[in-house]
Amino acid sequence: MPLWLQGMLESAQAVLLSALLIVLPLAGVWWANGFQDRTVATLARLAGQVWLVVHGVPLNLRLTDGTSSASVENGTLHLLPLGLTLIPFLLSWRAGRRLARASYTDQLWQALAGALVVYAAAGLGTAFVCSTPNASAPLLLAALVPLVVVTLGMIVGARREAGGWGRLIGVDAAAWVARTSQHSRWAGSYVWAAVRGGVVALLAGVAFSALLLAVDIGWHWADVIAVYEGLKAGAVGGSVLTVAQIGFLPNLVLWTLAWTSGAGFHLGVGSTVSPLGTLVAPVPAIPLLGALPVGQLSWGLVAVVVPVLSGVLAGWWFLREGENHFDEWLAIKVKVRWFTALVSTLVLGLVIGAVSGLLAALLAALAQGSAGIGRLTALGPDPLATAAWIAAEVGLGVLIGYAAGPWLERRQDRPDPTAADAG
Repeated sequence: MPLWLQGMLESAQAVLLSALLIVLPLAGVWWANGFQDRTVATLARLAGQVWLVVHGVPLNLRLTDGTSSASVENGTLHLLPLGLTLIPFLLSWRAGRRLARASYTDQLWQALAGALVVYAAAGLGTAFVCSTPNASAPLLLAALVPLVVVTLGMIVGARREAGGWGRLIGVDAAAWVARTSQHSRWAGSYVWAAVRGGVVALLAGVAFSALLLAVDIGWHWADVIAVYEGLKAGAVGGSVLTVAQIGFLPNLVLWTLAWTSGAGFHLGVGSTVSPLGTLVAPVPAIPLLGALPVGQLSWGLVAVVVPVLSGVLAGWWFLREGENHFDEWLAIKVKVRWFTALVSTLVLGLVIGAVSGLLAALLAALAQGSAGIGRLTALGPDPLATAAWIAAEVGLGVLIGYAAGPWLERRQDRPDPTAADAG
């Protein structure tokens, strides 16, 4: 089979499977009389619109409360459910692995081109067919925006299958690095280790935030159940609502990360949730929102320890990696050791903090959005504020972790006296 044709078939499978996983929950609600308009066409259009939103395509909304033009409200629904976006990403990851397995060196682009053409056509067709006077998607964005998730998934899957970029694009990165000078290799190793240190800090912060969110939901479980009972959605409606909330759980984890940094997040225009306190207007009856911290929090600033501790782990990790070539170069140039150690550690904190801040800004931008109409046009953290707070706190943690690293390493290497007595 020609590679472009196999790419088209793999992409078509991803489109159909992702659409099916969206249609099934909506069909359950439709079957349980959950829609006012019970026509199949309405169900199909709604499923197509949800499919576009899951892929990051904004929907233009137009709601009318009366007969006059003053009663018309326009807005844009652009809130990416990151948990549900994993579905097309994983399907594309699987397709990328299969295409890499079938491709020769330098030929993967043919399969990817065929796959992306089909996915772009699917997005364009869905936006054209599923548009209504009340909800419509821009055709160009519907064709291009889904390709971001699909391309990323396919490239990651193909790289995982091939085991190296040389197998995919014919460029051997190791051979290219070997041709550079020793100073360039040291500088590259230092920068690459610092970038990975920033990733370590951010991943640790996300993990701690997920744990904090789980504890908070458990602490307010009675409030969450009370909202469920008040909705009276039934078994099918409650199940679909739960699935939708699971789809937004990664967003809530990133909101929690912004909250722990001190930047906080918005839950509507003029509403702020931060460690210093929660100031929000009435929110929609969504069960997980029952776990919001309320009032003034005297203990809220303790949460700042989360990004600082993440930076400590990153600093310790960088020490164990042994790639601080900037410190070695500085020690050769300047013979005052306390000065060079201080400067190199400060630079390390700035670099890792900046990397983690940039990554946090990217995640905050993905997690924020707009519900389209009314107050809920500002949801989630502010990327710039989150980046600034995370960068500063992680940088401080890196200074602590890198400075305390040698002591921690000696503690690990110290023999256990009880073991010697037992021998």
